[in-house]
Amino acid sequence: AEARSMESLEKQLICPICLEMFTKPVVILPCQHNLCRKCANDVFQASNPLWQSRGSSAVPSGGRFRCPSCRHEVVLDRHGVYGLQRNLLVENIIDIYKQESARPLHAKAEQHLMCEEHEDERINIYCLRCEAPTCSLCKVFGAHKDCEVAPLPAVYQRQKSELSDGIAMLVAGNDRIQAIITQMEEICHTIEENGRRQKQHLGLRFDALYGILEERKKELLQSIAAEQEAKLQRVRGLIRQYGDHLEASSKLVESAIQAMEEPQMAVYLQHSKELLKKITDMSKASMSSRPEPGYENMDHFSINVDYVAEMLRTIEFQTGA
Repeated sequence: AEARSMESLEKQLICPICLEMFTKPVVILPCQHNLCRKCANDVFQASNPLWQSRGSSAVPSGGRFRCPSCRHEVVLDRHGVYGLQRNLLVENIIDIYKQESARPLHAKAEQHLMCEEHEDERINIYCLRCEAPTCSLCKVFGAHKDCEVAPLPAVYQRQKSELSDGIAMLVAGNDRIQAIITQMEEICHTIEENGRRQKQHLGLRFDALYGILEERKKELLQSIAAEQEAKLQRVRGLIRQYGDHLEASSKLVESAIQAMEEPQMAVYLQHSKELLKKITDMSKASMSSRPEPGYENMDHFSINVDYVAEMLRTIEFQTGA
């Protein structure tokens, strides 16, 4: 049970970048995950290649990277990872663990890794040609006697370092891809906002054109209405004049008919002279005033909008700045 507890504790003390036990100093990210400062700096440098290193004469700017454990975006100031808080609790736990465990990390697993060909021999060397771990007897008598070998810890550390660098590179690449995605999402938002604004501007421009057309339409309609009213007033005036003349003439005809029926000559002659004079005056009255031929025509108010319509069809967006 104690061994299982120690193994469980080991897993909690493994850096997700180098896959080794945390090395001092251990830094706490804003998401509360831990990294070796060196690993955090490697990831930060890979994600921010233009960042000025610490101690540079130029004033460094901040940068950002994503936590390899949860992908939370970590934003750092000009101090870089040196501005992150150290996790002294984890460092103390590591010290206690190392004091309680007299073996390196994964030592128990290595003790049980034995050679398949020589069951009593531990695997302790690495064949560089075959790229496989093996034991000393395999090198001396077995399948790897003609191969070049290297100590297992050296190859282990080198490959662990390569894997750590690969992880850091992938994490940095993921950060760059995420930054590109974020940038493109911002571009989409800007496109939508710019499109909305330009649609609004276009609507205002066409509304202004509609306003000009409506105003001009109103002015032209007023011109037609004014001449229409003037002509109607003149013709209606003439109608009244002819009507008055017709009424007076009709009354005079009635008076003349009544005079014709008078049987007494003396009475007839008393009124005939005046009646004849009225008939003569009525006959001589001038009623020649009438509208000229084509007076009712309003065709001169016709307009040709074909060229305007053609011009409107040529409305296009400006291509120049």
